[in-house]
Amino acid sequence: MPTASPRSRRDNRAVLDALSRCIAACELCADACLDEEDPKMMVPCIRLDRDCADICRLTAAFIARGSDHAQHVLRECLEICQKCHDECAQHQHDHCQQCAQACQACVEACKSYQGA
Repeated sequence: MPTASPRSRRDNRAVLDALSRCIAACELCADACLDEEDPKMMVPCIRLDRDCADICRLTAAFIARGSDHAQHVLRECLEICQKCHDECAQHQHDHCQQCAQACQACVEACKSYQGA
């Protein structure tokens, strides 16, 4: 039976948990934005929520399987999560604030994992 690569043996639970929470928060935020009084004003938020959820899903898959390309995808994930945080933090809606918090936590977990 093949042994796991050193990269796949790293403790990845914290980053995978943060990515999962970020995915859920972004999906919830995008959906809730559609129900706001002026959803047209929320289009940039919705687009970033969707992009962020998608890159987090991909990043989680790469990390979980110990892909040699995980670090590359992780860098893109960090950038998009930060942009999503910055956008959501501008809105006072609870769902946007919760999403901003999840994105910030994800950025921190990804940076920690990246530096490990």
